[in-house]
Amino acid sequence: MTALALTDPSLPEAVTRRTIRAEGRVRARFHSTPGVTKLAALYETGGYRLKFPRGERCEAVLVNTGGGMVGGDELAFSLDADEDAELVVTTQSAEKLYRAESEPAKISISLKLDARARIEWVPQETILFSGARLSRKFIVNMQRDASLLIFESTVFGRIAMGETICDGLFHDHWRIRRDKKLIYADDVKLENNMADLLKRKAIGNGARVVATCLYIAPDAEIRIEEARDALRDASCECAASAWNGMMVVRFISSDPVALRRSAVAFLTRFRKTDLPRVWQC
Repeated sequence: MTALALTDPSLPEAVTRRTIRAEGRVRARFHSTPGVTKLAALYETGGYRLKFPRGERCEAVLVNTGGGMVGGDELAFSLDADEDAELVVTTQSAEKLYRAESEPAKISISLKLDARARIEWVPQETILFSGARLSRKFIVNMQRDASLLIFESTVFGRIAMGETICDGLFHDHWRIRRDKKLIYADDVKLENNMADLLKRKAIGNGARVVATCLYIAPDAEIRIEEARDALRDASCECAASAWNGMMVVRFISSDPVALRRSAVAFLTRFRKTDLPRVWQC
């Protein structure tokens, strides 16, 4: 979200061209009481809010009151789940990344899971408009008997608007540690003409949307066939692998609608429950 630029003619040009950027911070901690997970602490600032719909599960919905992000905007989201806490985190809608002049929008997500805690991170799509620049980090620290499911989907351009995403940046950096040991590291970086890069067979083969589902839990490896069965009727390219107490499912498609439909079907079957209600809005 861009606010008013400084336009005082007495100021140097470098200063007058600078704009006020959004800096959002959300920190939350959840604890478990017998059979119920409750919010223990919450701090919010900079246009981001965490809302809690009523329901049987502890569900947190991240809301960006600015309606999107541009270059220079920052969001830092930190979430701690105490022993035995169980919660689902999602977003009110797709996050939109608009054209950036130079510096990228920055998103930093930090998750901490204590013993037997369970977090499902299932936001709706991130949509990059042409010229958008995004640098995103996932940093996770979890105990060996904790369970984590992350699903992230990224759409490159708005197909319905006939948009071809050209110059821009998409940099995704994931680091997961279990018992303080690094067990999963993933970096994706597409820069400049992303449309041409995604057309290459070895990169995207014409893809306009990609998604990853990462599941780390004591039962991750033994559920691999269950996951593959849940993907059997998918209408996009997808595959699942499992090793070292974790499972990764990748989705890729030239059609964001087809991928979303396939991902919803998979997540519903694999999680054995419907996705949060905001996914239906």
